[in-house]
Amino acid sequence: MSDLFQPFQLGPITLANRVVMAPLTRSRAEAGNVPGPLTVEYYTQRATMGLIIAEATQVSATAQGYPNTPGLHTAEQVAGWRKVTDAVHAKGGKIYVQLWHVGRMSHTAYQPNGQAPVAPSAIAPKAKTFVPGQGMVDCSTPRALETAEIPGVVNDFRTAARNAIEAGFDGVEIHGAHGYLLDAFLRDGSNQRTDQYGGSIENRARLLLEVMAAVTAEIGADRVGVRLSPVSPVNDSSESNPQPLFEYVVRELEKLHPVYLHIVEGHTGGPRDNAPFDYDALRKLYSGVWMVNNGYSNTMAQDAVASGHGDLVSFGRPALCNPDLVRRLKENAPLNEPFADAGFYGGSGAHGYTDYPFLPA
Repeated sequence: MSDLFQPFQLGPITLANRVVMAPLTRSRAEAGNVPGPLTVEYYTQRATMGLIIAEATQVSATAQGYPNTPGLHTAEQVAGWRKVTDAVHAKGGKIYVQLWHVGRMSHTAYQPNGQAPVAPSAIAPKAKTFVPGQGMVDCSTPRALETAEIPGVVNDFRTAARNAIEAGFDGVEIHGAHGYLLDAFLRDGSNQRTDQYGGSIENRARLLLEVMAAVTAEIGADRVGVRLSPVSPVNDSSESNPQPLFEYVVRELEKLHPVYLHIVEGHTGGPRDNAPFDYDALRKLYSGVWMVNNGYSNTMAQDAVASGHGDLVSFGRPALCNPDLVRRLKENAPLNEPFADAGFYGGSGAHGYTDYPFLPA
């Protein structure tokens, strides 16, 4: 019987346990989208997690869609993240970073020179983002990436992965989920292209697989994971036939040997059974580490590991509210509730970020 609290070998690193902190956007980066001292404290508090996957982080200046989200494409950002990774490692923790291009989930306010965001096709998402001074606003209508621009996007992910290793991360997770750029290319609801990146499943999966090939070649497949959300409708994500699409994606990923697949089961942050999908069929196509996510309780997580349903279990909001989540799960102690007066996204100080209480010693 495998145990949620036993050490686990993930590529070249040994995790203290199988509890993973899922990537959680907090919108707390400082000027220049650089992580600051509070971010160092936030992640260091959570270093007892088997693995931290740091929040979604922009691979380029055009990859941003929300306020104060960090990047990994300038020297200052790399230096800021280095302080985070050094502090986590000093506490004995392990930390990856999620590499992100938001695609059409953006606004001209975040784009260089006020340009339109980029996407597979010029289809505006039925979604909003926050723009300082304006509040919640509709995402801007994107423009379709030109075929000739796509190698540049692949290179942005490659460079960001190299920067991540320079910043001291143990590895990277490619964000292939939740309606962002790579996921938007996968899905027929957002991809209506007629070139080699649209139409068939093979064509729609091409960009994700090119990014994965480039990143694994750059830093080693044993330091690269990828997150997928087969049936989550967040960010106006839609796909008419997800089972064959994601079975193809996983078969092709298997050839690249990434160290893990991070699978969001059901509707992100919502019901786990929002749409039919055979996750077991997906897992049979992949020989690496299988990480599961979405609404796992302590009992569900322990059962998932014991039964072999997942090798690792990632927790989102419980990790946000409980810096000592592993101890609480192990002791079956109550979990902190989210503060009523502090949102998950944004804020200027410690409240709701680094001031969630630990269990007494």
